[in-house]
Amino acid sequence: MRKVVLYHLMSLDGVAYEDGDWLADDGPQLVAYLSRVIATQDDVLLGRGTYDYWAGHWPTSDFQPFADFINGTRKHVVTSSALTEEWANSTPVTTPAQDYVTALKQGSGGDIGIHGSIGLARSLLQAGLVDELRLVVAPAVAGHGRRVFEGDGVQSWTLLDVERGRNGTLFLDYSR
Repeated sequence: MRKVVLYHLMSLDGVAYEDGDWLADDGPQLVAYLSRVIATQDDVLLGRGTYDYWAGHWPTSDFQPFADFINGTRKHVVTSSALTEEWANSTPVTTPAQDYVTALKQGSGGDIGIHGSIGLARSLLQAGLVDELRLVVAPAVAGHGRRVFEGDGVQSWTLLDVERGRNGTLFLDYSR
């Protein structure tokens, strides 16, 4: 069975999206970690807001290795309406996300990534469909903003690996 792997950047207080500049620059180490995460993925799940934002950015980006990865990978976009932005390898998902992801996990292929898409990530976490976490935790407190882990109830995870960046960023791998 395929694994769903959630990759997210966040602050010490769990904020995953906020307009401030709280992510420490761990340069090559951050890029190397991202490279390891995406190396096993051949499908990506995106929420509609992330898709709309990224479809205007990534097709012309030269930030590697993510630009080539996200542009070439199959993107499954959970949405209630037709996609208005064209982006290669994108498929709208109009069925319930939990049903779709359960079926996708049963198919063949590598890992299925969740990048960004806080609302989608939270719903799949609550449904028990996320198998692994790849978290980049910056040594900063954002104070406010959207969190991936909020009101989800108790969940137990096993720490697989931890790496410390030169500026104090933590790279954490967990398994359910």
